[in-house]
Amino acid sequence: MAKYYVGTAGWSYEDWDGIVYPVPKGRGFHALPYLADYIDIVEVNSTFYRPASPAMARSWLKKIENRPDFLFSVKLHQVFTHQRKGFTQKDVDEFRTAADLIRLQGRLAALLVQFPWSFANTPENSDYLLRLLGLFTGYPLAVEVRHASWDTPGFYGMLRENRAGFCNIDQPLFKNSIEPSAVSTTPEFAYVRLHGRNHENWFREGAGRDARYDYLYSKDELGEWITRIKELGKKSGKVYVITNNHYRGQAMANALQIRNMITGDKVDIPDLLLEKYPVLREIVRRIQAGQMDLFRTGGAPDGKSGKGDET
Repeated sequence: MAKYYVGTAGWSYEDWDGIVYPVPKGRGFHALPYLADYIDIVEVNSTFYRPASPAMARSWLKKIENRPDFLFSVKLHQVFTHQRKGFTQKDVDEFRTAADLIRLQGRLAALLVQFPWSFANTPENSDYLLRLLGLFTGYPLAVEVRHASWDTPGFYGMLRENRAGFCNIDQPLFKNSIEPSAVSTTPEFAYVRLHGRNHENWFREGAGRDARYDYLYSKDELGEWITRIKELGKKSGKVYVITNNHYRGQAMANALQIRNMITGDKVDIPDLLLEKYPVLREIVRRIQAGQMDLFRTGGAPDGKSGKGDET
């Protein structure tokens, strides 16, 4: 049976204060161990802008040392995926250093190789991708492409031959946008990223990061993905699900919904998030109803309902 890991893309967002994170935070507060009480994977996005130093990687590992099941996915630096020229072996080795520290601790889910929408399937780009996979061979690699021209058996075959995972994505759909899927190209793991469906701001000139990823998935929209995620679980031993609709903690809210919808198990929810996103109260109600049914089946002592107080 597959193991599912669900979490968020990044954790350092000022607009999460008072929604995901408490205000004031209190002495010694750090986002990583706080999030690790609720989710079991995070995607490190800061490495897209600058490689993590060994000291930084060790700091992350130290913060979650008491959460043995917690994993990191590390996003490849933009020089490899967006600029695609001018880098040296030194750049490769520098990125590998932090990744190796995380991998040696058994905490590395994957290196995320995320290309922009403009990266279409051409012979030149296909050759480049093959070269890049070679530079990072030996690591678990998840390749995200956004252009529909990559949706071919040849591309998926190339990933399989190089033991790289395909990243199934949800994004606003325009002409030539790759569509939602449940493709697994390696038995070790499958990867899913949900970016939101903010059509209005996705390609709008001047739209900032927050505007682009400002989207809260409905339960029905998530339900479509739960079907795909479970299908991926039949093909790969692990399934990593990352929510990237981060603005104002929406990624965290949807991640907790997804965790509950996959298995139906109890999930803890930060009180602040429950207040900001009342849709999460449905999870609490289902858990409490399940507890009451359990007690009614077995007979609740002293006539008590068995209603719990988990959130």
